[in-house]
Formats: sequence, C-alpha cells, structure tokens
Amino acid sequence: MNKAEKSGQFDVETLRKQVSDIHARGDTAEKADEAGSINPYALQIAEQFREGTHSPAIIIGQFRLFEFASQFVIGLLAFLIWPGDGSTETFASRVALAFFISAFAVVSLQISDTYSIPALRSRVRLLPRIFLSWAAAFLLTEMVFALFNETSWAKINLHLAWFSAAGLFLIGTRFLVAYGIRNWARNGVMERRAVIVGGGDPAKDLIRLLELQPDNDIRICGIFDDRGEKRSPIMVAGYPKLGTVAELVEFVRLTRIDMLIIALPLSAEARILQLLKKLWVLPVDIRLAAHANRLRFRPRAYSHVGTVPMLDIFKKPIQDWDSVAKRGFDIFFATLALLLLWPVMIATAVAIKLTSKGPVFFMQKRHGFNNEVINVFKFRSMYTNMSDPSAKAAVTKGDPRVTPVGRFIRKSSIDELPQLFNVLRGELSLVGPRPHAVAAQAHNRAFGDVVEGYFARHRVKPGVTGWAQINGWRGEVDNDDKIKFRTAYDLYYIENWSLWFDLKILFLTPIRLLNTENAY
Repeated sequence: MNKAEKSGQFDVETLRKQVSDIHARGDTAEKADEAGSINPYALQIAEQFREGTHSPAIIIGQFRLFEFASQFVIGLLAFLIWPGDGSTETFASRVALAFFISAFAVVSLQISDTYSIPALRSRVRLLPRIFLSWAAAFLLTEMVFALFNETSWAKINLHLAWFSAAGLFLIGTRFLVAYGIRNWARNGVMERRAVIVGGGDPAKDLIRLLELQPDNDIRICGIFDDRGEKRSPIMVAGYPKLGTVAELVEFVRLTRIDMLIIALPLSAEARILQLLKKLWVLPVDIRLAAHANRLRFRPRAYSHVGTVPMLDIFKKPIQDWDSVAKRGFDIFFATLALLLLWPVMIATAVAIKLTSKGPVFFMQKRHGFNNEVINVFKFRSMYTNMSDPSAKAAVTKGDPRVTPVGRFIRKSSIDELPQLFNVLRGELSLVGPRPHAVAAQAHNRAFGDVVEGYFARHRVKPGVTGWAQINGWRGEVDNDDKIKFRTAYDLYYIENWSLWFDLKILFLTPIRLLNTENAY
C-alpha cells in the first residue's frame, strides 16, 4: 500500500469514527430532531416513495433456494416415475445423489457469477454458461457416485432423462425470471432508491454516470443541498433540488430510501463531516462518491453502483438476510414466551381488574424504527384518572399514581409482557433499544436535546429488552448521565448486532431483572 493510499484510508475511517463515537468527540453537532418540516413539493415527492421495495439480495437468495429445491424435486421425481433400472440402489442413496447434484449445481452457478441482478435480467446471453454450469455439476457428481455403485444402460437412460428435464427446467425458469425482473424494474418493485447530497457539477457528473450504467437499478429520488441557487441550481441533470440537508432528515423518515450518496470530493473533509453529523442517525447506507477522486485506494475499499466506485461511510444496520433472521428469531421466541407466560398474563389481568377501575391494558405512543410513532401495549399500572399517556412526568419512587398491583408488575417488568404482541405485529423486536415515550424528558428537556446522536437509536426496531437494560440502565431517568449511558449502550448494540448477541441478551434478561433497584 502506498503512502497516499494509507492517508486516504485513514481519512475515511476518521470521518466515520468522528461521527459515530458520541463520547470521543467534544464538538457539538446539529440535533436530528431539528430537521423540522419539509416543503410541500418535497412532501409530494415523498408520498411516491412511502412503500418499500424488494431487496435484490433477498430476491437472489430466494431464487437460489428455489433452484436448489426444484432440481432436488426433479431428481426424486425421475427416480419415482422412471421404470426400474434393475439396480440395487436404495432410496436413501438416490435421495443423497439428488441432494448433492442440486447443491453442487447451485455452487457451480454461483462460481459462474449467474446469481446477480444483471445476470438474472439477461434472457439469452448467459444461458450457455448456465447450462454448462449445470452440466459440470451433474457430471462431476455422477462420476463420484459411479465409483461406488454399479452402472447399467437403464440407469444411464434414467440419468440422461433427469439431466435433460432438469436442464430444460433450469433454462426455462431463468428465462421467466429475466422477464419478471425486467418488469419489476420498470414498475419500481425492485429498485434501490438513492438521494444525492450536494448539488452543482459534481452531482451532475455523478447522475450522468449512474444513468449510463447497464441494467441500472438505482432510482434517484432527488437532491438536497444547503447552498443557494448560484452554487447549487434548483435542477441538476433533470432532477429537482428538494431542500436543505436538515429537510433531508425529515424526508428520509417519511420515505423508504436505501442510500444517500454524497457528491463531494474527499478534499472537502470539513464539509463532509458537517453533513455526516446530521445524517448518521438515519437507517440508510451513506456512501461517498469516489469516481472523480484522483486518490485511489485498494479495490476492496470500494463498493460499486454498476462501475461507479463508492466509499462506504455508514451501512444500514440489520438489513437483507440479517433482517429476515432477526424477524424469524422474534417470531419464534415471542410465540414461545406467550405459550409459557400466558398464565402469568391472565393472573395479572385479573389482579388489575379486581383492584382498580379501568382497562387492563394501557397504550402509549412511542418512537419506533426510523423515528416513526407506534402504539406500545402495557399492562395498566396506574390509576386511570392519574395516568400519563405522554410520559412527560416520569414515575418516581413511591409515586401515588401507581396502584399496589402496578408497583409489583413494574418492579418485575411484568407490565411489559403485552409488548410481545407488538413483536408479533412487527412494530417491536424482542431485543433492541427500548422505545421511549414521544414526550419523554429528563429535567424538562427532551432526550434528543440532552444527548447528541440520540435518534441514531432508531436505526433499528426498538426492543422489549436491550443491552442497556441488562447492564442496569432501566427505570427512572432523573439525570442526564442516565440517558447518555443508555444511548451509548444502545449504539454499541446496533454496531455489534448478531443473533448470538440477541440470544445472550434474551437469556440474561430474567436474571438481570432480579435487580429492581431503579424500577418503580
């Protein structure tokens, strides 16, 4: 690695650390909640992008599974339908053969680079490569199995029929998938939505390059820039400037945007850092366009949109198959918890109903993923006429608003159990940053005003339990340090997420709940 390359790599890494480490830096950034409202035109554009799209990574993964399953089923059907070949092969050995051929076929197709959106869009160009990959996997597996099994003409005919039928099905489905993906791309079902940050000639050059990419799946939704019309025109390469960077924060929260592309040279480090201080709290990929930079890094330092090089500054946490795995984790363990805890929940509901007037459940508006407002369920723990849906006045020790039953279920966190239904509805995750009430305050100051980077907690779904809670940061927020430490632990969780981490937090939660010092 040459000196310039080392310097460039350090600059990008430094930008990321300067923005994400809320305790390491001493400067004061713009608060995310200062974004305010957006102009009517930007709001009109945002309405077009409220619905999500299909992730290319998910589609490719599903198609791999489909091709494996279809080849495996065709192999089994060939053995069941074809007349007996007189061999002494067991059914188990035939199942094993079909399994290995199907698995090697998928591996061979992967090695041949046929599992990508451009490859799946191609109708005819890659069909010879696909067929040769299938043939290589089939013949290689057959040769290995032939060493341990007898061969006959009947068996050869059977396997030729299997090979032909599976090959034709493979090519036919590829042709249909190419048609479907092209159709989805035209209809916006499968696209990556991007916003350009920064205007003028750099943005114009970037847009032109993106438009020249073959099989381009990028939809540019608009441009945001703080500069005036003299330096940043209201139209760039046919795309409108929708507002300032502060308005961009609100725009992204109203839409389903996949990435922000900063169209500034690396030399504008101070300006880039200023932008990132406002944008890092958003649950999107943030990339720095590197096509015009003379400084070149190692190839693996770049991600690419087509052939346009980008430097990844921040990546959206828990996306694509990670999000699928986490959702499956949530559904499984939430269902298991309901099956185990339903007697406790029924007993709690009866106790609440018998000891105080009012409903069993209490619903409160809280911040969810991407700062959206969601309704979170809890068992009612206060007297109905004294309840505080806004949670502006935090519950304190000996609070007269809390019922005797409420005091017990709050200390034991039983009041949180109805949030398992929020998990099944997809509004919460089992593990994640705790959702705070919309109007929650510390010393008459909103949490977002107390701690810098607070809204970065909302880059993932909030959770019923979390890393901060099992480390003792639960209960009343009666000083600034408590919300600062909670936020720090939440951000650590987001940056270091894994299913094992979730499992660790989940199983430690009942143990750590025995400490009720700060819960009342």
